[in-house]
Amino acid sequence: MFNRITSFVYGLLLLTATAGFAQSPALQTVKMKPGSPVRLKANSSNAATYQWIRNGTAIVNAGKQEFVVTQTGSYAVISFNAQGCASNISDPVVIVADQGGVQYADLVVSKNSEFRSVTVNETFEYLIKVSNKGAANATQVKVQDGLPEELNFQQIITPGMGRASYNSFSKTVLWEIDQLDNGQSAELRLKVKATKAGVIRNTAHAAALETDPVPSNNSAEDTKSVIGIIIPNVFTPNGDNKNDTFQIPGLDFYEANELTILNRWGGTLYYRKGYKNDWTGEGLNEGTYFYLLKIKTADNKWEVYNGYVTLLRGKQ
Repeated sequence: MFNRITSFVYGLLLLTATAGFAQSPALQTVKMKPGSPVRLKANSSNAATYQWIRNGTAIVNAGKQEFVVTQTGSYAVISFNAQGCASNISDPVVIVADQGGVQYADLVVSKNSEFRSVTVNETFEYLIKVSNKGAANATQVKVQDGLPEELNFQQIITPGMGRASYNSFSKTVLWEIDQLDNGQSAELRLKVKATKAGVIRNTAHAAALETDPVPSNNSAEDTKSVIGIIIPNVFTPNGDNKNDTFQIPGLDFYEANELTILNRWGGTLYYRKGYKNDWTGEGLNEGTYFYLLKIKTADNKWEVYNGYVTLLRGKQ
């Protein structure tokens, strides 16, 4: 093992000496101003790696000699030499908020829709998350989400913290949390239905009673591409001028598309770029076939749909 190390926070003693030389410095407290992180540095000999600790728990990916503190708490460090031998844990440095008479709470909000393709008149979910990055606890937290005209409200899934309601007149979801402690997070799930095809942008905004030092992260926008197509599972090319082609309503909104029809063994029976709803299944027997449809959405991304369509020639 190598000797116990010495560590400094801008000149403040963080670690004591090891066996054979002991000293007990007073508990160190450092004030951290909002938006001004504190840099901790371990000044040790023969150290190869480090492990920083906050409130008794090892901090993930905190293995360098220096560590930038953005949250209040009690910090210590352990050093390791090249052979993996560890020093004793250092005496702690306690980081507290220097609020200067003003309460600061850094709210961070995120909003994400389900990661799947959605069509018109289909219900899907949004996940809204709000976190308090400090330095003080956040009180009277309000998260608002105004739904755009392309969305219809369906349901609020009861949040694990706080209470949520929907105002049908303003089409606004209001989520209220009495107190969100420093380092705490909460989530809300919301169900909506898309009424129009295209790219839907939706923004959630969070605020609290306390001053927020970083207002730029109080809002979050989600962009969702809604496909205005419905793919049928059967068509009847029997010459009666009714459902005689494999028609995909709404496909005309997406000129960049590709349709492939395959048999049960994966062989390609039909392929068309820029499909125009005109495939009649010519030359094929009645039966069920596999389709693969690719369309390019308004945000220039390809989305893929696949499934089965049944071809029936008998009079219906």
